[in-house]
Amino acid sequence: MKTKFFQSLLIALLLTTSAAISAQDTEAEEQSSAVEEARALEISQELSARQAAIENIQSDLGIYDPSLLEAYGDMGRFYAELEDYENAVRLYSEALQIARINTGLYSHEQIPILDSLIENNGRASQWEEVDDLQELYYLINSRLYELTDQEYLSAAEIYGAWKLRLVRENLLDQSGFSLLNTAEDLSLFYERIIESLELVPGFRREELLTIIYGKSQTDLTLARSVAATPYTAFQGTENQFISQVRCTNVRNSQGQVVRQCFTVQVENPRYRLSQRDAKQFALQRHTRDISRAIAKLEGIRTSSSELTIGQKQQIDVQIGELVTESEQLVRSSRRLF
Repeated sequence: MKTKFFQSLLIALLLTTSAAISAQDTEAEEQSSAVEEARALEISQELSARQAAIENIQSDLGIYDPSLLEAYGDMGRFYAELEDYENAVRLYSEALQIARINTGLYSHEQIPILDSLIENNGRASQWEEVDDLQELYYLINSRLYELTDQEYLSAAEIYGAWKLRLVRENLLDQSGFSLLNTAEDLSLFYERIIESLELVPGFRREELLTIIYGKSQTDLTLARSVAATPYTAFQGTENQFISQVRCTNVRNSQGQVVRQCFTVQVENPRYRLSQRDAKQFALQRHTRDISRAIAKLEGIRTSSSELTIGQKQQIDVQIGELVTESEQLVRSSRRLF
């Protein structure tokens, strides 16, 4: 009897505990739901208020009034905080259009808007749009600032870093040779800046460190790609096919044996060798560019009295990485050729 009593008591306790836990869960769910509903209502009211403010400005001052820039920017930031990048991009695009109408095609007012457009398109993985915006961002800065201005150099560094990422991650899903062309263009972009600034009297060479290193990374990417590409993918310098005359003995209609000759196209055995030479030349060209970058970095590191110990250590690390990578590529090319 006692055993049955204790069993009944235990079952009653378990049922009571289970009911209490269930009630607590239900209460927590209701509280969570209430919080979510309150937040959704708050967001809806905030968006409505911001949209109403924009419509009031448009009604009172016109759809292209400069004061709309701040209103669109505020609403765009709010959408970005909500991780609604599509609407954030829409608002910032409207702001960019108004800025271009009021301040011209190339103006300082557009730069922060482009920063926001690039950021939000990147968060939404809209890489083609990001690439177009990066091109516009660099173009505007190149029109606003001189080559020696820090603002221009910063824009060039941002542009170069983006293009290098584009190549390394193949964000636009390009073919192998399209990627190589993009990297080649980037290397030439860096080279033009470096050569132009080195001719400016009194220009601080320390300002070129990031540009030089960016070019070295681009050339390193090119060298790796060339090394990994089969030589058969390269255009040889010899003609791929040559003509040969071949003759055979045949009987004519009178039964006489006559010699008949004809011309055929055959593969030129030297064409394959020229393809190997083309690959080797491309690899050597990029490794030479890396060596020149190393020499420039070493020259600035040893001659500058303005660099801090930390900056010098960073250059040493960069040089060490470049030397190791280039030596590996050279050894690899020797094994191949």
